[in-house]
This record gives sequence, structure tokens and C-alpha cells, in this order.
Amino acid sequence: MVHFFKSLYLHQRFFVTIFVLAAGFLFSYWLQWLYPVLWIITVIFLLIFLADIIALYKSRGITAERILPEKFSNSDQNPVEILLQNNYGFKSRLEIIDEIPVQFQKRDFLKLLNIPAGDSSSFSYSLRPVERGEYFFGNLNVFASTPLKLAKRRKKFGKEQMLKVYPSFIQMKKYDFMAIDRKISQPGLKKIRKIGHTMEFEQIKDYVPGDDVRSINWKATAKQGDLMVNQYQDERSQPVYSVIDTGRTMKMPFNNLKLLDYAINSALAFSNIALKKKDKAGLITFSNKMEKILPASSKKTHLNLLLESLYNVGTRFRDSDFGLLYTHMNRSLPQRSLLLLYTNFEHLGALRRQMPYLLALARKHLLVVIFFENTELESFIHTKAEKVPEIFNQTIAEQFSYDKRLMAKELQKHGIQTILTRPEDLTVNTINKYLEIKKRGIL
Repeated sequence: MVHFFKSLYLHQRFFVTIFVLAAGFLFSYWLQWLYPVLWIITVIFLLIFLADIIALYKSRGITAERILPEKFSNSDQNPVEILLQNNYGFKSRLEIIDEIPVQFQKRDFLKLLNIPAGDSSSFSYSLRPVERGEYFFGNLNVFASTPLKLAKRRKKFGKEQMLKVYPSFIQMKKYDFMAIDRKISQPGLKKIRKIGHTMEFEQIKDYVPGDDVRSINWKATAKQGDLMVNQYQDERSQPVYSVIDTGRTMKMPFNNLKLLDYAINSALAFSNIALKKKDKAGLITFSNKMEKILPASSKKTHLNLLLESLYNVGTRFRDSDFGLLYTHMNRSLPQRSLLLLYTNFEHLGALRRQMPYLLALARKHLLVVIFFENTELESFIHTKAEKVPEIFNQTIAEQFSYDKRLMAKELQKHGIQTILTRPEDLTVNTINKYLEIKKRGIL
């Protein structure tokens, strides 16, 4: 009985009818003949209302199911599907309220559907998470009513479901083709001219017009009687590390996504490309102490290890210790490696404090320092200033923007590869830099 009353809701039409009857009884004080008529109407209404409730509860009614993917991809649109079945013998009007995880702060979800008797229906909606971690879905609430729309029966489906949000594997798959077909063009991806040869020999093949004449193998040509050339391939099994700064400067958000999450999404996509290129991909995260350290490997299962390692990386509100990073690298990485350092510097003083450690890393490894443009400052700079305080603020903003470009020049002046990028362009710019390094054979 308790369950019955908890699941029974009254439709707006019921209250409107009650209000009309109450008003009629009020007027019957002056119109005596109206009083018995209203009582007859009230009894009929109550009988209809009772029949409406019986129709709602005499069968299983509505069945529903929420279908979730195995995991969500951070910063991407992820589909959620709802399946519904009407087991009533009449057309049912449904109100669907899904209890979406609190991280989305979405409290106005409502879907209205009309499903014919014995029929089924479905719909889907998408969610865009901006934080990694565990997300909990609550109940799927379905309110069913008859064509009379006097009462509603609520049924709950899909008890609490937990779903993990991982770094953007959708973005990773988007750039997956780059490791397979270099002829495919994509906006933002640069074509890198190959300079000279890499030193890893692949095979000897017949000469065809267009081959580099400097690659002719004269001994094989003498034996075969036809021109033969040496074919080379990009060097493989080179260790490449995504080094992610998890200090306080990486907490800054752009488009509701922290810089750390942009870096993690980029590191995953880049590592996938590196593994496809037969290189060894590794991961290091640090702030005021060394955190996650995943040695470089080229195993097929290594990408899953990278995904799990990046899943719960968090930002620390501490200043990052680049001296500690250098000490660890010097001790544990004897082989020359490609280091993609994701960090952020907001002013020249911060860069200059870390410059000795960056130079020390660059002497032993091929270091690429990746930091971010402040896109909100750029937008502010290009707005029209009308008052003196606005002009003053724009001047300060332009100084900050200029300092960013000056930092990139400072790093390049010392021979350190640099990427200064907008957060949304981070992945494509990082992959471009990696492909450029592979083509030029400078690792």
C-alpha cells in the first residue's frame, strides 16, 4: 500500500477539475438547482478517476532501460540511450526524468513521449563531461498516464549506475589515421618535408623514377643488371615520454576544461601515434614530487596502461619542482629520449627560474616544452576599449601576451624545441611536432 501511494501522482487536469467543481459548489449557494447536479458530476468524476487509476495499475505498464557506453570520453559528447516499452492496452503519455550525475549540474532533464499500445520507442541524449573520475547515474523515472490524464504512475528503472570518465579516447581515435596513411589531409596538420635519410635500413628495391639517386645501391645494381636502391624507414623503438606538470598553474580552465585535462587528452592521442609508429611511449607526472612513472614500452597492451594511468591524474595546488624532475630523469633515463613537457608559464620570471633545469634536460634528451596561450586575454585584447581603465587593462593584457611569445623565443634561443599553442589546438600541434622530429631524424 505504501508503494502504491508513493508511485501515484495527480495530473494537473485533476486539480483543474477539482477547482471547477469547488467554484460550482460556491455558486450553488445562489443557484439552488445547481447543487444536486454538481454532486452527480462529482460522483461521475470520482468514478472516472478511479477507473483511470485501475487502468494504470492493472498491468506491468511501462518498462524502460538506460543503455550506457562502457566508459565516457572526457571533453567529448557521449551518447546515452533510453529504451521504452508500452505494455498497456492504450496509448500512453510518458514523462521521462533521468537522474544525471551531479557533475553535470543538470536539473531540468525532461522528455515527453506518446507511445501507442503495445509499441516501443527510444531516444538518446548526449553528455559532455569536463572532469575525469567516477560518475553516478541515479534512477530513471518514468511517469505514465492514460489518455484521460487524471493520474500518473511513476516507475523507477536503472538503479544507481557508476560510469568512469577517461581521457579523451575519441580524440585519440580521431588522429589515429596519422600513423597509417600520410597522404590523408586534415585541417591543421602540416606536411613535413623529409630532410636526408633516417639510418634504419628497410630493404633493397627496384629503382623507379622519382627515387633519390643518392640511394642507389651500386653493388646490388651490378648483380641484378638493373638499377637498385636502398629503402629506409623512420627509426623505430625510440623512447618518447609525455611529461605532465600537475602543479597549480595547470588548474587554469578554458572552455570549462582545465589545462591539465587538455594535456592529458593530448598525451593519450600522441602516445597512440607513437606506438603506431613502433616507438616506445612512456608517461611521467610530477608537481612538488614525482607522481606517476610509467616506463616507455612498445607493447600492444601499453596503451591501456597509459589510459588507466591518466584516468585519475589530478592537479596539485603546489609549485612544481623542476629540479626534482631533472634529478629523476638523470638517474633513471640513461638513453636519449624525446620528452614532451606539458607545463605552463604565465610570466618570464617563472620561466627563468626553471631555465637551468630545462637546459640540463635538453643537453641529454630532446626536450619539447609545450605551454599555453591565454585565449581569454587574446579575446579581451581585441575588444574595443572606450574608457581609460579599459585601455589600461588592455595594455597590461598585451604585455602578458607579448611575454608569452618572448618566452617561446627565449627557449628557442637556447636550442629547446617549443610549442606555444591555444588549448584547443594542443593535440594537433603536438602531433605535428612529433612527426616533424621523426621526419628530420633529430632524435
